[in-house]
Amino acid sequence: METNIKVTINGRSHTLRTHPDRTVLEVLREDLRLTGTKYGCGEGQCRACTILLDGRPVTSCLLPVSRVENRDIVTIEGLAQGDQLHPVQEAFLREGAMQCGYCVPGMILTAVGLLRENANPTAEDIVDRMNGNLCRCCGYPRILAAVRRAAQTVGLSQGGK
Repeated sequence: METNIKVTINGRSHTLRTHPDRTVLEVLREDLRLTGTKYGCGEGQCRACTILLDGRPVTSCLLPVSRVENRDIVTIEGLAQGDQLHPVQEAFLREGAMQCGYCVPGMILTAVGLLRENANPTAEDIVDRMNGNLCRCCGYPRILAAVRRAAQTVGLSQGGK
């Protein structure tokens, strides 16, 4: 049975009429046409489907839409401010940290979550947090360099804090 679910996605309030057991990934891609969030494994293991839920990275492929009622979601489409890319997006571009690009939205949102919690992560912190995000093209060295670059930018913009 369908129900109304209220949620904020990329700063916009939505009332979604859907079955409460559908996944957030399905609703984002099929109903809202926000296709930047990718379907990877369907098991929550590859993290291609990562979104920010109340500022924290979560996989959306297994998350029932009923669990996001009255919560805030950010997808890759909501990260930039107009034409101004988020520092993590900019760092990924500058480092060439993408090949096919399929994993990149999940990688970027995971990195954003890390940098919100820790603006000055160590190399070990970065590897630890990014470890579950899978890249089939094996672009890990450039991805890690991009996160390090973004951390420097974020650290500077936050006064090194």
